[in-house]
Amino acid sequence: MPYLQTGKLLFNRKSTTSVLWSVLNLVLKMDFTVRAAKPEDCKDVHRMIKELAAYDKMPDHVQTSHEDLEKYGFSANPAFQCFVAEVPEEHKSKEGHTTVGYIVYFYTFSTWKGRSMYLEDIYVMPEFRGKGIGKALLSKVAAVARENQCVHLQLTVLDWNTPSQGFYFSNGAQDLTTIVGWRVLRFNGDALDKLAKKDPKN
Repeated sequence: MPYLQTGKLLFNRKSTTSVLWSVLNLVLKMDFTVRAAKPEDCKDVHRMIKELAAYDKMPDHVQTSHEDLEKYGFSANPAFQCFVAEVPEEHKSKEGHTTVGYIVYFYTFSTWKGRSMYLEDIYVMPEFRGKGIGKALLSKVAAVARENQCVHLQLTVLDWNTPSQGFYFSNGAQDLTTIVGWRVLRFNGDALDKLAKKDPKN
């Protein structure tokens, strides 16, 4: 056991290890809160959207602005929902940010199963990873999905992004590409325009 002597705290090997583990746990269990995003959070969320795009090796693909997030996320009929993760001022990032993570989701519908949910983005700033923030964001959205009778929570992940895949798999996600063989398809730009022009307008 540690003991005091002439104003100094002395430790034996066992107690030193115990204290080091306690300090490590405090670091890993940094205080943070997860709450519903507000319109004033959109600048921070947009900042992190650009960080996520850079991480995904597609920094030039972000065409939205924080004004778009305000317009489409906080209207009478919002296109998406968002939670943010905050840390106390004393744990702010090197750049001075206290909003350090976000998750964006929206409701969809499965004709086979019923109401469902799609996870568009989840992101935690690199220096705040490994502290339970990502899992807290994911768990919060899972709870919202269940509260709203959603049958599943679905998302896509890049095939090279093994750290993110590991995170999802460790929390129970299934790989439908492997299990079912589904492919993700998209109509973009000119292809979408050409398809729209074929509308019979009946």
